[in-house]
Amino acid sequence: MRNKKTLVLGATTKPERYAFKAINMLVEKGHTVLAIGQNRGEVAGVKIHTKTIPVKNIDTVTLYLNPARQREYYNYIIEAQPKRVVFNPGAENPEFYQLLELNNIKAEVACTLVLLATNQY
Repeated sequence: MRNKKTLVLGATTKPERYAFKAINMLVEKGHTVLAIGQNRGEVAGVKIHTKTIPVKNIDTVTLYLNPARQREYYNYIIEAQPKRVVFNPGAENPEFYQLLELNNIKAEVACTLVLLATNQY
């Protein structure tokens, strides 16, 4: 399995949240993880940034933000040119799917935890 550098948007230090579980599982499975969230913190050795950070060679952006909160990240994500953006349950956003497709970025409506658990990541 190859390392897929992943940016988690909507990262949190709250253990009951799916974004928290995803960071742990990504790290456990050997992926490089970058994280941006509302509050600073650290999960599985991954520092959570509160502002956008420079990113290069991103394979996947996984979203844990509702569509309204995603808007401020549209350009940031498109400029990062990831291979795909995973829209986790609650993050579905048809408006953004279209923008991504126009920029040759795959929009995938899925659950990162399920993809990882079933080796489809």
